[in-house]
Amino acid sequence: MKRRSFLALSTVASATLITGCFADAFDDKDIPKVKANAEKSLVIPPLIEGAKRGDAYHYDLKIHESKHWFFDNVLTDTYAVNGTYLAPTLKLINGQDVSINYTNNLSETTTMHGHGMHVPANMDGTAHQKIAPLATWSAMYRVNQKACTNWYHPHALDKTAEHVYQGLAGLIIIEDEESQKLDLPRAYGVDDIPLVLQDKFFDTNGQIYYNPTMHQTMMGYKGDTLMTNGVLNPYVDVEAKEIRLRLLNGSNSTVYELKLNDNRTFNQIAGDNSFLEKPVEMNTLGLSPGERAEIIIDFTASLGKTVHLEESRQGKTFLKFKVSKKAKETTKVPQELTTLLRYNPKDAVKTRHFTLSGRMGRVYINNKTMDMNRIDEVMRLNDIEIWEISNKKMMMMKMEHNFHIHGTHFMVLERNGSVNNVLENEKGYKDTVYLAPGDRVKLIVKMTDYVDKKVPYMYHCHFLEHEDAGMMGQFLVV
Repeated sequence: MKRRSFLALSTVASATLITGCFADAFDDKDIPKVKANAEKSLVIPPLIEGAKRGDAYHYDLKIHESKHWFFDNVLTDTYAVNGTYLAPTLKLINGQDVSINYTNNLSETTTMHGHGMHVPANMDGTAHQKIAPLATWSAMYRVNQKACTNWYHPHALDKTAEHVYQGLAGLIIIEDEESQKLDLPRAYGVDDIPLVLQDKFFDTNGQIYYNPTMHQTMMGYKGDTLMTNGVLNPYVDVEAKEIRLRLLNGSNSTVYELKLNDNRTFNQIAGDNSFLEKPVEMNTLGLSPGERAEIIIDFTASLGKTVHLEESRQGKTFLKFKVSKKAKETTKVPQELTTLLRYNPKDAVKTRHFTLSGRMGRVYINNKTMDMNRIDEVMRLNDIEIWEISNKKMMMMKMEHNFHIHGTHFMVLERNGSVNNVLENEKGYKDTVYLAPGDRVKLIVKMTDYVDKKVPYMYHCHFLEHEDAGMMGQFLVV
């Protein structure tokens, strides 16, 4: 039987087709005429602000199979929410009562998790809150956190990676009184632009190909084709002014190092779960899967220029900014963004240790794999704790990981034994932290507001192949 062959599909406008076989050799006559894309305008996910029904704002979302034009002449099978690929952006206001209603029109069970959301455990959307085919599940809660950019995606046991890869992911923007007073770009899709960054493998028919080998399960399923908001080779027309980007690493397992092709600096103003207290100037931004960042790029003096957002590890471009318009209104990044409550490590009542490791296609936390029937940790409400996370260095395999905690945020206290190794842009509230091979991080954690003696939260590596392979645990808050 002839084995399937694959293509590395160039996203350069002048290219036609570049082939790269990952299996056996194949004949050119077997290659479907999948055309590489010319430049396309960036698609901005629709913004949903909720419909007031009763005392709550409702967000009605349908999860379904669809087809999407990644390539000029091929429709690709996808999963999506209310569209053809990815999902709408949800805008929530701190203090607002919401009901996010997910109807599953897939032929299989899924879930939908509010990543970064501070919610009760039974509204977290994990593998414990299944949505059967044709069923509707609602995440109902009062928004209870500072302004930030979060996201939502499936969290079904052993199926998270596949469902996200097929297209199920969307942003959640939370605003509060403080954020609305800051002099920042805030015109959604114009100067406040959401960017879901991903990579994919496509087969010779232009279909999404997800079938990780054991090696790819361990080292990450890292696609050869970059996309932004589901668009290959995109550009966006912007004004000559400050532009705000809300960045999500929505990949399964790829760590991105982002820079601009002219090496200009930009300011990071926010991380996963909060503004930073002050803007941090930089020219390279690292994001591991699931991490978010908000940055401000100043294009004031760039009228008529085109600037590329590049992924420097791969030497490829995510997005081109065409500075083609004069500014109608301008902003100036504030030098003081917020004041964050910081817990004193001396007040910690307990230290927990978590070691991430793997061998033979399986991955572990503290030498255990995920078991839905096992509670790994029990925390007490309002206790301050230290969590020490170690990425065990393997002799033969240098595995990257990160660590995500549900239902709360944390601060990074130390990296590799020193406070001096904590980067300035990771000093805000976070829910996901990157660990290079051999890294150790110390986090300060406090669970507030919600208890549940039966329904757990999760902690896990957010490299989705690792999560599905068992690098996940459960904890109760009592």
